[in-house]
Amino acid sequence: MDGFFRLPVGEIAEQAVTWVVANLKGFFDVLRTIFVEMYDALSWVLSTPSFWVVVVVAAAIAVLARGWLFGTGTAVGLLFIVAVDQWDNAMATLALILVATVWALVIAIPLGILAAQNDVFSKIIRPVLDFLQTMPAFVYLIPALLLFRVGVAPGIVATIIFALAPGVRLTELGIRGVDREVVEAGHAFGATGGRILRQIQLPLALPTIMAGVNQVIMLALSMVVIAGMVGAGGLGGDIVASLNRLDTALGVEAGLAVVIIAIILDRLTGAFGRRMGLFSRLVGSLGRRRADNAPTVPVPGAEPARPAPVSVG
Repeated sequence: MDGFFRLPVGEIAEQAVTWVVANLKGFFDVLRTIFVEMYDALSWVLSTPSFWVVVVVAAAIAVLARGWLFGTGTAVGLLFIVAVDQWDNAMATLALILVATVWALVIAIPLGILAAQNDVFSKIIRPVLDFLQTMPAFVYLIPALLLFRVGVAPGIVATIIFALAPGVRLTELGIRGVDREVVEAGHAFGATGGRILRQIQLPLALPTIMAGVNQVIMLALSMVVIAGMVGAGGLGGDIVASLNRLDTALGVEAGLAVVIIAIILDRLTGAFGRRMGLFSRLVGSLGRRRADNAPTVPVPGAEPARPAPVSVG
């Protein structure tokens, strides 16, 4: 509006990004190399063997996770991707999702652990996570393109930033939700804080953490099209091409391939999450037994408990 003071937020952000590009270019070049090499290696592993090998391996994992019905569905879905000639694009997209998910979890889980153990850090990081989740993903692409150039690297970076928040939140929620009696039993037996975290809190929080892994993967899949806009290729590249050419057939085939991959990954992570839940309940029951058998430490100055009088007759 005319006559009203205007905050130069955009100009400040542009100057900050320009300074980062000018002064930290070497650091971001190293990150770009790491992302691209990881993506190329995983894409080679998935694309080099015959599609039959990948289909059989994926179906076997699905059978172990949820049974023969899910294994059969996984095989049929992957063969459908082969039949519509989207196999190479699907493997490239799967490689991008896995790389971005690994990096997002490497960042998110330690941040979630720190937030669960430090209330001040938790209060600081919550608005940051809200910002990351509500900011339109297209906005991340502008600095990502300037820092990492066109290709798969800016797509991976934008995906990591977009998918990071649920991993942090659910890791913190899982650790904070661990039964206090089990933690106190660990303290009673003289366990250190690090040992309690590794052997009690993290195993019991695994179902919730796996739910966070599931959400990270689903958000990463939702970034497939946006990654295709910056030259990442894969199914996102075909979807963008179908939009530019108004090619309904190509768009439907690539979109269905994305849906099939999403369903398979969602059901697999859900199955592993349920198995982690059984494991955590076993650990929790053992911990509560130890809590009941934990030695009582006498309080200095306290009088010993006296037996209650027994009335006769």
